[in-house]
Amino acid sequence: MRITAEGLSWSVAGRHVVRGVDLDIAPGETVGLLGPNGSGKSSLLRCLAGLRVPDAGTVRYDGRSIRDWSARRIARRIAFVEQDSGFDTDLRVADVVGLGRTPFRDRWHGPDATDRAVVAAALDRVGLTALAGRPWKGLSGGERQRAHIARAFAQQPYGLLLDEPTNHLDVKHQWELMELLAGTGQTVLVALHDLTLAARHCDRLLLMHQGRPVASGTPAAVLTAEHLAGIFEVDAELATDGLGRPAVSYRGPLRATSQAHAHVPAHVPAPALRQGTS
Repeated sequence: MRITAEGLSWSVAGRHVVRGVDLDIAPGETVGLLGPNGSGKSSLLRCLAGLRVPDAGTVRYDGRSIRDWSARRIARRIAFVEQDSGFDTDLRVADVVGLGRTPFRDRWHGPDATDRAVVAAALDRVGLTALAGRPWKGLSGGERQRAHIARAFAQQPYGLLLDEPTNHLDVKHQWELMELLAGTGQTVLVALHDLTLAARHCDRLLLMHQGRPVASGTPAAVLTAEHLAGIFEVDAELATDGLGRPAVSYRGPLRATSQAHAHVPAHVPAPALRQGTS
């Protein structure tokens, strides 16, 4: 599924959070969404997921505007995994994952054999089969995060929007999750803080600053010392891993004098974001 946005803007209390975003994510592409805290990543994801109505601009799935779509119709196309849902329940893990089947069921009917098979497969994909019968409240933070991702898989969506899904996961599960996302064949937009993880597993990166996209392209094109200094305010060294992707190591934060000279890239024009491949 192709996900596009044209002139997308969203504000709250008069403050522009997302400003004039154009993007085009090709079917099956995995795009990493990067930027410091407050850069608008979460709000952009929520606009793309139909959870916030933009002040201006259009979100399209496969060329069709979703402005008048019902939540149920959107959920049959896109699954959204938020950063921290604060979800608390007495349900079992399998029942929570089964909530992903809600868009496909009549509200008066419980899960059928197909639903149960889909849930079992989703739990297996994230390595939680053994915890299917455990109470939700008995899970660790990392286990809960993996269960939320399993719930998204249970929706059988065409696209996945994920806000910091590696939060609470140990290093092994972070890498396993990113390998899983990159190999789904689905369209994926994933917000990440770990730049090396993003470079290793994403086809393309989109870097945001103050609500605007400032760089889009291959990991090597986006993760530059200039961008890391100007956007993240860190002094970083970039190396190349065995696959030719950038690997980032940090010397430390930029001092005030260095920050004054750091260059913040201008807003990326729309054509630069309309890339179907990396």
